[in-house]
Amino acid sequence: MDVIVRGHPLKGIEQELRQHGRCQELPLPGLTEGAVAEYLASRFAASAFSSLLVRWLHERTEGNPLFLVTLVDEWVAHGVLRQTGGQWELRGTVSDLMATVPESIRQMIEQQLDGLSVQEQHVLEAASIAGIECSAAAMAAGIEAEVDTVEEWCEGLVHRQLFLRSTGVAEWPDATVAARYRFLHALHQQVVYERVPAGRRSGLHRRIGAREETAYGAHAGEIAASLAVHFEQGRDYRRAVQYLEQAGKTATQRCAYREAISHLSKGLELLEALPDTPERTQHKLKLHLALGVPLIATQSWAAPAVGAAYARAWALCQQVGETPQLFPALYGLWVFHYTRAELQRAQELAEQLLALAQSGHDAALLMEAHHVLGNTLHRRGELIAARAHLEQGIAFYEPQQHCAHASLYGMDDGVAGLGYAALVLWNLGYPDQALQKTHEMLTLARERAHPLSLAWALNTAAWHHQCRREVLLTQEQAEAGMVLCTAQGFAQLLAVGTILRGWALAMQRAGTEGIAQMRQGLATCRGTGTEIARPRYLAMLAEAYGNEGQSDEGLALLAEALTVAQNTGERFYEAEIHRVKGELSLQSRQVENKSKTSRDKSEVTNTQHLTPSLQTEAEECFRQAIEIARKQQAKSLELRAVMSLSRLLRQQGKKKKARQLLAEIYGWFTEGFDTVDLQEAKALLAELAA
Repeated sequence: MDVIVRGHPLKGIEQELRQHGRCQELPLPGLTEGAVAEYLASRFAASAFSSLLVRWLHERTEGNPLFLVTLVDEWVAHGVLRQTGGQWELRGTVSDLMATVPESIRQMIEQQLDGLSVQEQHVLEAASIAGIECSAAAMAAGIEAEVDTVEEWCEGLVHRQLFLRSTGVAEWPDATVAARYRFLHALHQQVVYERVPAGRRSGLHRRIGAREETAYGAHAGEIAASLAVHFEQGRDYRRAVQYLEQAGKTATQRCAYREAISHLSKGLELLEALPDTPERTQHKLKLHLALGVPLIATQSWAAPAVGAAYARAWALCQQVGETPQLFPALYGLWVFHYTRAELQRAQELAEQLLALAQSGHDAALLMEAHHVLGNTLHRRGELIAARAHLEQGIAFYEPQQHCAHASLYGMDDGVAGLGYAALVLWNLGYPDQALQKTHEMLTLARERAHPLSLAWALNTAAWHHQCRREVLLTQEQAEAGMVLCTAQGFAQLLAVGTILRGWALAMQRAGTEGIAQMRQGLATCRGTGTEIARPRYLAMLAEAYGNEGQSDEGLALLAEALTVAQNTGERFYEAEIHRVKGELSLQSRQVENKSKTSRDKSEVTNTQHLTPSLQTEAEECFRQAIEIARKQQAKSLELRAVMSLSRLLRQQGKKKKARQLLAEIYGWFTEGFDTVDLQEAKALLAELAA
């Protein structure tokens, strides 16, 4: 690089040799990312650096060996890279180092700049404002010159291999066509940018932003993030906020949730610099509302930040008056309270949503409202009403028309409706219909390719297979969801998948590992603020303990589950909690009695170890489970409770009564005869008839 600096002695020698045909210029490509990694490994033996650092160094220096070595030397000299106990380690984060330009490189670049004409310096200043790569038209707008004049100056720099290289042609939507250029290195752009005085920099940003905005016209949203930077730096905060909002929504549509949060939060920050007008209030409302889904994805549906964003949006709706933003604001509050298992408040909000949708006769809003109310009623054990609302919601769903709803509500409506309906149908005693809905849900989720919807669908499928007691399928779907959640950073859904996978492992006699995973998942759920489905998860964990013969631990968890269900009103799994309590009570006392009884080589039946009081206690649990299931019309849970009671009655010698009880519920079913529960019921009926 020093050779091409104006006035360097080697420059004249090179020109003379070239005139006599005695030298040839060989362009050397930059180092690859792998070569950068090899350099670090060679220089800092036995020290491991993250792939992020290697990638950033490669991008920062574009593989230029001089820049690479000088930058690393600078870090070592200033203790950013420090040796401790024979190991080299990076102090600080990679992002903290992004503004670092070694002084020797800065001086070298500034020496080159000082050797340029004033016009060339101004062109480079405009280029540094426009970006690492930009159109000559943008530079021309910045310095208020003709495009062909700017191209002439840029070509001169390219010919001398100074700062810029040509990258073809840039075409804008308004038919502007101009040459396109890129800085030879990102460090070039940074040094030039930092040399521009603040006032001049602001003007350049403003003029370039205005020109690009005009050029893109109706398509300005395509470069919203870039325009937002120009107008922010140009002190035009009104337009900056407008494009930050667009950039945030676009990032959400791309599922780039952290990027979306950054844009939207910056927009809210800049709004504080604007006068308090109705327009500013409207922008604040839209920005708070747009923050909801990215916060859900990166934290959880129950995160305090999510509740705060939607609560603020709702409050702003009251200021604005009648506004279309009211429905999504209420929806956000519903999902927040629902996930925290505040079901009374969630139902109130769901009913408000339905009333709002009905008043507007809006099919899309009616679809959302019916899904919301149906899901809330399901959790409260009102299964018939839940099914009716969910079916109405599904009927309103139009795949092409409603595909954009995932960005506004966080989930694809079709995926959510089918998943909720599957769980309700299983509870109501329609296993085949429920399985069909689950398959439709997964197919739609994969077609949509919306990560959050797909992760939720995989968890819901695992949950459904857990209902069916299909252990391997539960594990398969849970693990698929966990892979996706880990890649996307969906902490709440990852925790749910961990619980489901843990249950599957525990049912396969990997009890210790399975229980540990379930406990980990439960703790993580609570850490995200999630309380919904906690009674069910506790019951599943109790079942896992029972499978390991640790019935007392299971009974303690069931007592907690019943308390939580009582406090929250989440009763859809209440019947099963009582049934499992009865089973573990029998198991606990059997183990206790056996430990007190001397070993006898003769076979002893279970009933000989059960006192009448114990049998009465277990029978009460089973009968309570049956009563709750019948009240909810939860036929699948009623079947399980009846089977538990029938087995107890058989042990008491009441086979006829047991068979009559079981035959009645078994005869109700018209489908699902290949499921574990119905196969066991059929086998038990045969035993009772013998």
